[in-house]
Formats: sequence, structure tokens, C-alpha cells
Amino acid sequence: MNLTPNTPPPPTVDNGLHAAFIALRDALAGEIVGQSVLIERLLVALLADGHLLVEGAPGLAKTTAIRALASRIDASFARIQFTPDLLPADLTGTDIWRPQEGRFEFQPGPVFHPILLADEINRAPAKVQSALLEAMGERQVTVGRTTYPLPAVFLVMATQNPIEQEGTFPLPEAQLDRFLMHVRIGYPDAAAEIDILRLARERALREMDAASVPMQKLSLEQVEQARRAVLELHMAPQLERYLVELVLASRDASAYDASLARRIAWGASPRGSIALERCARARAWLAGRDYVTPDDVHAVAPDVLRHRVLPSYEAAAEGWDGERLVAALLDRVPLP
Repeated sequence: MNLTPNTPPPPTVDNGLHAAFIALRDALAGEIVGQSVLIERLLVALLADGHLLVEGAPGLAKTTAIRALASRIDASFARIQFTPDLLPADLTGTDIWRPQEGRFEFQPGPVFHPILLADEINRAPAKVQSALLEAMGERQVTVGRTTYPLPAVFLVMATQNPIEQEGTFPLPEAQLDRFLMHVRIGYPDAAAEIDILRLARERALREMDAASVPMQKLSLEQVEQARRAVLELHMAPQLERYLVELVLASRDASAYDASLARRIAWGASPRGSIALERCARARAWLAGRDYVTPDDVHAVAPDVLRHRVLPSYEAAAEGWDGERLVAALLDRVPLP
């Protein structure tokens, strides 16, 4: 069944708004070479109003990417290096006593910045991780008896280092579900590495120059308008049903493959369905379409579902992980 109209209706999205995001994507691609997937996932997370967990070796431009994004949006940015001695108050803020005024004054922490980088989140103890993940889920922070709302535009990019696992505190599966996507990035190829060397030289030369060129920035109002446009995209009922069937199969795949069903211990929750739909819509909008296609669902499904579909003990012993299980589900659940 063809889910895309032969003659798509006129775009309902403001062309100027879409052009601004395409210019943002191109600017990031010119600065972050060899990580096109990370750039797209950052923009998808921004448009889908979610958070990103990025796993990759050191030196793969994870911090540079989120800094570059923040520099092109009219919003403040904060970076937190997670360490074993970090306290929740270092993240959320704390009440400070003002003796001159005879009262406590709340000093906001880094979590109140619209764009936040949580570097090596698995190096902080569970209570600090819980404080951040609560802020991500509830969009508010409670200190003492007072609750403080977070910004309407609030994007967290947390990173993990897959190499060093000693002295780390792995995120529980229930907390991993708070992340919209879990993205794994690898090393660039030879051609991209040559471009990286060139860009590093050019950046060093620019830093030696006193004059800095002002860059065009997206306003937070434009981000909110783009989010509304993403939610208004057309999704065919058949495609919506396919998306739900894919998530349902992650919980019980016996109708498609009995052996695959035995390999899955836990499937995606309804939060996974919402995340998959939002990300597919955001990808379609970035592509300049006002409708969603099955390719959009397939493109984002691995990153949306890999941390939500857990293998059984026997499957893990055989080398199965969430990514391999999601790939098997995509192969077995038929398109409408």
C-alpha cells in the first residue's frame, strides 16, 4: 500500500522557518565533519522536544557538536562534567542564606540552562543521575519545599564513554527510558579525517584573529514554531498502525518469530511509541515533507528503541543486544 500521496499537498510549514533549520544543519555539518548522524539526531531531538544519550569514544566531537548547536540558538548553554563526588545540588542549585536580608535565596544550578551537556553521565552516583533525569521528565526542579519550572525549550545531551567502565554507575533501564534516543557514533573515515585536519587548522587561525564574525541565531520562538509544525505533519493511519505494531512486537514477537520472542525480555513502553512517532515526524519535517513515510520510521527506530528493548539472559549470552533485536523486529514486522 502506498502511504505517500502521488501529488503531495502544498507545504503547511513556513518555508522561512524550514530554511532556517536547514541553514543550521548545513552550518553544523561544515563545523562537525564525519558525524552527520549525530547532527541530524541533535536536530531531531530539538524538534521532538526530547533528550539525547550519545555513546562514543573520546575525541569524536560530541562536546563540540552540542556547543556548536548552542552557539547558533539564542539560548544559554552549560556543561557539567559528571564525577563520583558530584552532588545533586551541584546540578539543580541550592538555597543560600543571605544574612544581610535575613532570608534564603535560591541560586539556580546549570540545569536551568535551555541547552545542557551532561558529560560522562555514568560517572556520577545514582542520586545525581536521578536528579537530572527527574528534571528531564518533569521539566521542573524541587529544592527544599519550592518547585522551580525549567525553560520551555530544554535539551539535554548526555554522553557515555564505552571504553572505560571501571568506577562507573550504569544507568538503570527505567532511567534510560527517559531519553528520546540512544545514539552510538563511530570513527570517521579517511576522507572525513583529512577534512577534520583542515578545519582544525582554520579554527586555530580564526582564534588568532581578534575580530569574530557574528553568526545568525535561531530564536527560541522559532524552535517552538518548528515543534508545532512537526506535530501538525500528516501521518497516514496505516503508518501509525505499523508504528504501534512495531512497538507491540517488541513486547511479544511470537506472532512474527517465536525464537525472537524468546530472546526479548522486555519491550518498549508507550513512551517508546510516542518517541518513535515524534522522531519520525521531525525527520520528515527536516526533509522538507509535510507527511511521514515508512523510511522515516525505519531511520529513527534503532536509536529510539535500542535502549528500550532488552534481551533475555540467554540471548545476551549469545551476543544479542537491543540494537540487534530492533533490527530483527524491523525485518519481521511487515510494512502495511
